[in-house]
Amino acid sequence: MRKSDIRYPRATTDLRPSEGHIATKNSSNVKYGGHRRERDVAYMQMSPLIVHKKLTSLVAQGRNVTRRHHGDRTRKLCRSRPVQRMAEPKAVVSKMRPARTWKRADKWSRASTVNSVERLPSEILMKILSYLDAAALFSMSHINKLFYQLANNDALWNKIYTAGLIKRKKREPICADEPLLKTAATEVQDRAAGYWRRRHFTSVAAYEMNKWKSNLRPISLHTGMPSQTERVLSNLHVSWELTVSDQSGRQCTLEPSRSQFCETCVTLWWSGGGGLPNYGQISTLQLHGVRRIALNCPGLKKPGWRCLMAKLDMEALAESAQVIGQDRLVELRLLQPGIIVGVWRDSSSVAFVMVTLHFHRLLERSSQGSSVCPYVEPIFRSPFDDIDPEYGLHGYQLHVALYNSACTIMSRSFPQIFCRRTQISDGLIQLPAISSTIISQHTRLSSRINLPWSCEALQGTVKNCCIMSLTLLDEFKTPFWCVGSPVSMEREKTPVSYDYDGKHFLIHYCDSDGQLKMKLVWMKEQKQLFVISLVAYVSVCKVNRHFNRNY
Repeated sequence: MRKSDIRYPRATTDLRPSEGHIATKNSSNVKYGGHRRERDVAYMQMSPLIVHKKLTSLVAQGRNVTRRHHGDRTRKLCRSRPVQRMAEPKAVVSKMRPARTWKRADKWSRASTVNSVERLPSEILMKILSYLDAAALFSMSHINKLFYQLANNDALWNKIYTAGLIKRKKREPICADEPLLKTAATEVQDRAAGYWRRRHFTSVAAYEMNKWKSNLRPISLHTGMPSQTERVLSNLHVSWELTVSDQSGRQCTLEPSRSQFCETCVTLWWSGGGGLPNYGQISTLQLHGVRRIALNCPGLKKPGWRCLMAKLDMEALAESAQVIGQDRLVELRLLQPGIIVGVWRDSSSVAFVMVTLHFHRLLERSSQGSSVCPYVEPIFRSPFDDIDPEYGLHGYQLHVALYNSACTIMSRSFPQIFCRRTQISDGLIQLPAISSTIISQHTRLSSRINLPWSCEALQGTVKNCCIMSLTLLDEFKTPFWCVGSPVSMEREKTPVSYDYDGKHFLIHYCDSDGQLKMKLVWMKEQKQLFVISLVAYVSVCKVNRHFNRNY
């Protein structure tokens, strides 16, 4: 073959081979006359999208071109036999690899990160978790079952508990002392599972309790109760829950929809909202105080304790429940002092539950009991005195407040009230605070006595009902009788005082420790209520037990 007979390809990016070209049979490394063509280099430098478009156009023109992928390079094959053109070309099907319709998970996504972390050995995971604090470790235990088991490891919580003791007691690091380390390691193995986790939270709760309990020492001279009770309860994260059980055994636990603090009491409201059964189907009502640990783990229910404060058997109280008021929508039923249930009059379903708690030892009652047994108040007895013949009958201080969810109706303190021996009758010691014969002692109320309520989208007002707070201190300024409960005002048929011509009313409260009678009169000209008599009656048994007397 002469040199002039060789036909060299044109330097172009055209993918079609020249007509006189002869290709070798090795398709993996196509060479034309022993030389790599420049257009082959340009073809390999094209993007896959451009290659796909060009190959598709060639196939549409009737040329059979095959695209093979070797590594990251794409090479064209030799020209095959010409294909006879069709009148109407058929639908072109590309022989390229079809594009993936699924998307591979991002290697930095949260799911892939968690899965990659879970594949680590447990020893490495434990080493990572050992650098976390209590809040982060508690949050990690809510991820899945694996991290729940790892985050509740006793060795980790023993380390956190020990570090907490060091921080609170300001001592030198315990880890520097080898005998203490050996003792701690032995205790970790000997203790039951979860012991150090509970021990840590218990110690933190006790430390916070001692820290904030000192704020309860300032006593209000007006009420005789700690003046910072609301602040202490808020800082210690104390709340309350209501557990309702029906006759079928189903239980539901609700948190208060709203609360109201006054000088000596807190009132809690729970709205029905369809979550409570009918009044006749309720078997038990349980009130729990809840104390939670302050951890920085938003979105999670923080660890804490539930303390039983009251448990009511509704079947036993169904007949003794007293209706203290009603309006056109609801009826108020007093189950026991401090607890009322608002029942819809047309359907007998529960509209709301209202509980009033007195501040006296409220922190202890809400946090220091158990889930099945209420807090037991320690017995306090006054010093023995055999010189004073009327010891335990004088030196009392009485504070009475009337309020509702909108305002305070009355709040007054009466110091140095007493009882004579001749005034003891029917097992009760009479302690008069306001006398009906002394007009200067009569007290005017700031508003009418009523009790506003609200439930979901409905609201109303029950007339002649309010909440009463009673605090009686002995001569040593120690709380002797404390009450917080809704009360009702009833009209008296016979007038109590002839000095007033208006309508006369009576508020009568009674429990096992004593009674309170408040007599009121409506002044038509002033359009106000006046308290013209107030007397507290204390049980003789209570006085004898407290002062070690025998009246």
